[in-house]
Amino acid sequence: MNDEPAPGDPLTRGRTAFDDFSWTAAFESLTEADESGELGPEDLELLSAAAYMLGRVGDMLEALERAHYVYLESDRRRQAARSAIWMGTNLALRGKMGPASGWIGRGQRLIEADDDCVEQGYLLLPLLFRHEAAGDLDTVGATARAAADIGRRFGDADLIALAMHAEGRSMVKRGAAAAGVALLDEVMLSVTSGDLSPVVTGMVYCSVIEGCYEIHEINRASDWTAALSQWCDDQPDLVAFTGQCLAHRAEIRQLQGSWSDALAEAQRAHGRNARGLIAAQAFYQEGEVHRLRGEYVVAEEAYSNVRQSGGDPQPGMARLRLAQGNAAAAEAGIKRAVAEAGDAASRARLLPTLVDVMLEVGEARLAGEASDELTGIAAGTGIEFHQAAAARGAVATEAVDWIPALASLRQALVLWQSLEVPYEVARTRVLMARSLEGLGDHDTAALEFEAARTGFEQLGAQPDVLLVNGLTGGDSRRDALGLSNRELEVLRLLTTGATNREIAAELILSERTIDRHVSNLYAKLGVGSRAAATAYAYEHGLI
Repeated sequence: MNDEPAPGDPLTRGRTAFDDFSWTAAFESLTEADESGELGPEDLELLSAAAYMLGRVGDMLEALERAHYVYLESDRRRQAARSAIWMGTNLALRGKMGPASGWIGRGQRLIEADDDCVEQGYLLLPLLFRHEAAGDLDTVGATARAAADIGRRFGDADLIALAMHAEGRSMVKRGAAAAGVALLDEVMLSVTSGDLSPVVTGMVYCSVIEGCYEIHEINRASDWTAALSQWCDDQPDLVAFTGQCLAHRAEIRQLQGSWSDALAEAQRAHGRNARGLIAAQAFYQEGEVHRLRGEYVVAEEAYSNVRQSGGDPQPGMARLRLAQGNAAAAEAGIKRAVAEAGDAASRARLLPTLVDVMLEVGEARLAGEASDELTGIAAGTGIEFHQAAAARGAVATEAVDWIPALASLRQALVLWQSLEVPYEVARTRVLMARSLEGLGDHDTAALEFEAARTGFEQLGAQPDVLLVNGLTGGDSRRDALGLSNRELEVLRLLTTGATNREIAAELILSERTIDRHVSNLYAKLGVGSRAAATAYAYEHGLI
């Protein structure tokens, strides 16, 4: 190989294009130089990275494997070990665990006699995946700290960032969200300053954004998504990470109330060959928008695609089942998802829906327990989950405990407004209005109902518009009693003389669920029999 290539030859052009983040030009020029036998192992690694950024996984792995063997031939064991570790890591991320284990084992063998090299730090990174999969988050944190210490000793910015972000994510999952987010913020300084290699930059961007979403840190997620978007936009031919970026943008747009834009971003993610969990994330956002609009058939198809892509459509699927009137399926689905959630952050994402489902099926006690757990997670992390205050308000509203309900709901409203999340703002206003009705403050309740209706109309949330119309169409007595829509349906059927079994069949619910609804109705109406409940309903205009 010519050590001093003439200006303008393929190798020089390839190196220059790589430094400029011009991935197509870099790949083509380095490939041309490779055909002339000009690439040493370092340049093969550049070719591999350029292929990675273009989404050419096969070319990426081939070039990296060749670099590994060239390093071996020249007895550069440390470099050969690092390329082997990266081979194993890339294969593991693609689910090829057998070959991945082989490559990582090879990397370990190459440096087993050398305990003072930066590659020992890189060798710790695959262990993080193993410990996380086993749910051993404490060991994840300890291993990440050890890797970061090695990175600092050898001045390797990539290793430091990868290790620190892994520790931050583990802290978030363990419930120490405030400290974990602070660590992630520190990592992002090295990302945005351009200190990291392109591949590691993209990896850390996407992982940190996911960590922010886990604890509903919407402002941070939005900021980092905007930064990731700019980074991607500055590289017009970039393919890697663009699917994740678009999926994250879809989620932000949906939360901000730009639902048409959210759908467009999710569909663009599919156009960038999103696969696996990235595709699942994009499909999930599609399902959420369609569900909120009342487009239930299309929403169900999108949630089905989430499952086919390897993701879990909860909690959206449970909310869809509620909207379709199938509370039993909603209950089964969300309970299963919560039972499988192995860490605080994952449970916090699901618990608000569990609260709503349990209230709908008449399980006020279980709803309260879920709300208490969510509040406990918020208190333990040092970050106030916006859903926690909303959940407390919802539980108190159903319990006809109006003053505590209003206190929690006002807190939730301020938090949601600060995040500029219009759908949650409108939902919270509905609950506030019901509590105000219960206190007899009908004028203020009417204002809150109207503000909620306007918010839903602007979003295109037709099912919620219809809900508000129903709540303000003469059912104020029902609201004062704290009756849910489902309980009112049960009451109306009960007054026809239908048995609990017949009511269950009519509403596609289990008889046990109807038993709970009837029991709750008796308590709220202050009666002790079906006849008394029927008389009360007619006397007070509830049917």
